[in-house]
Amino acid sequence: MLGCGSVGSQVVRLLREQADDLAARIGAPVELAGVAVRRLDGAREVEVPAELLTTDAAALVARDDVDVVIEVIGGIEPARSLILSALEHGASVVTANKALLAEDGATLFEAAEKAGRDLYYEAAVAGAIPILRPLRESLAGDKVTRVLGIVNGTTNFILDKMDTSGAGFGDALEEAQALGYAEADPTADVEGFDAAAKAAILASLAFHSRVTANDVHREGITEVSAGDVRSARDMDSVVKLLAIAELRTDDQGEEAVSVRVHPAMIPRSHPLASVREAYNAVFVESEAAGQLMFYGPGAGGSPTASAVLGDLVTVARNHRQGTRGVGESAYADRAVLPMGETRTRYHVAIDVDDKAGVLAAVALAFAEHGVSIQTVRQEGRGDDAQLVVVSHEATDAALAATVDHLRGMDIVREVTSVMRVEGTEE
Repeated sequence: MLGCGSVGSQVVRLLREQADDLAARIGAPVELAGVAVRRLDGAREVEVPAELLTTDAAALVARDDVDVVIEVIGGIEPARSLILSALEHGASVVTANKALLAEDGATLFEAAEKAGRDLYYEAAVAGAIPILRPLRESLAGDKVTRVLGIVNGTTNFILDKMDTSGAGFGDALEEAQALGYAEADPTADVEGFDAAAKAAILASLAFHSRVTANDVHREGITEVSAGDVRSARDMDSVVKLLAIAELRTDDQGEEAVSVRVHPAMIPRSHPLASVREAYNAVFVESEAAGQLMFYGPGAGGSPTASAVLGDLVTVARNHRQGTRGVGESAYADRAVLPMGETRTRYHVAIDVDDKAGVLAAVALAFAEHGVSIQTVRQEGRGDDAQLVVVSHEATDAALAATVDHLRGMDIVREVTSVMRVEGTEE
C-alpha cells in the first residue's frame, strides 16, 4: 500500500478486522506486504508493524511477490510513476486518486491494458457511494444521457449552512473548518477543482469518451452570497455546487459531451435538494432505466476505505482466476462542447432605476440576444428597484452577451447575481 494517512489507516484496520470474511469472498487470504510512508516515525491512526513500513515506495511496487498495489497518497507525482511501475512489474492497481485519473487517466489505462492487469478506482469519486461500477457495468446495456451530482462534501456543507441558518459564505466556511469538513486551505474544494476532477471521471465512464479535468468548465462557490440563497428560497429552491455531465447535440447534429461544475439553483422537490451536510449524491438519467440516485457519505477515511476494499476484492478474485475486469471504454470518442454552446436556464438579479419603461428595456435586451424570459419579479426600493429574471433554456454564450449588454445600459445600476437553474423541466 502506498500511503497511510486517513484512508490508508482505515484500509489497514479493515484488512485486519475483516480478514476472515475477505479470504472467504476472495478464496484466498489477503496479506499486507508493505506500506510506503513519507516518514517511518509519523503519527498514524492505526498501528502498523514496523517491519511493514518503508520509505522506498519505488522498491515496494517493484517486488515480485506483490499482486496488488493500493495507492492512496494522491496528487500527480510520484503517484503516476509508482502506478506505472506497479503495472509494469505485474501488479494490478486500486487507486483513489481522482486528480491523476482526471489529468492523465489515458496513460494509466493504456499501461494496464498493455500489462494485462486491472486498474480499479471506485474510491476516486464520492467516497463510499458505489457509482463508478454501476456506470461501468450495471448500466453497460443502457444509454446514459445525463449525470448530475453533488460530489464535494465541503461545499455541500457550506451551502447547506447558508440555506438553513442564513449565514454568509465566510461564516459557513469557518464552521466547516472548525468541524473538520474543510481544510485550512479550502481552495480545491470551494473553487471546484475537486468536483471538476470527479466530473471528468464520471463523464468518461458515462459517455465512453476521454474527458479530462481541463475539459470541464469550473466555477466555485466563493461568489455565492446570502442574497443568492434567499433568492433561491423565494423560488422554493436551494443552491448546490453541481457536477453536470450530459449528452448534447453540436452544431453539426452530432452527439457531444457537455461537462461543467458550478453553483446552481435546483427546486426543493428535486432529490438532490434534500442532500444535507457533507453528504454526496449522484443522479443518473438513462434511456431504459430512467432516473437513478446514489447517495451516501462522500469522503472520510472509513467510507473511502470501504470503496477501496470493494475494489480489492474484485481485483484479487480476477487475479486468482487469471482474468481481468473491464478496462477503459472510450470507443464513442465524443467531442466535448465548449461552455458557450451549453444550454441551461438562468436566474439574473438586476438593480435598475425605478422608473417607467425599465422593464420593457430589460426585456428587449434579453430578446436581442435570443434569451427568452420565463418569469420576472420586481421589487421597488425608493429610487431604484431590483428585477429578478428567470430565463427559459439558452446557451451560455447568449446569456453572457445579455449580461454584458445589461451592464452597459444607463438604467442598470448593477447586475448583482447570475446563477444557473437546473433540475427543472421546460
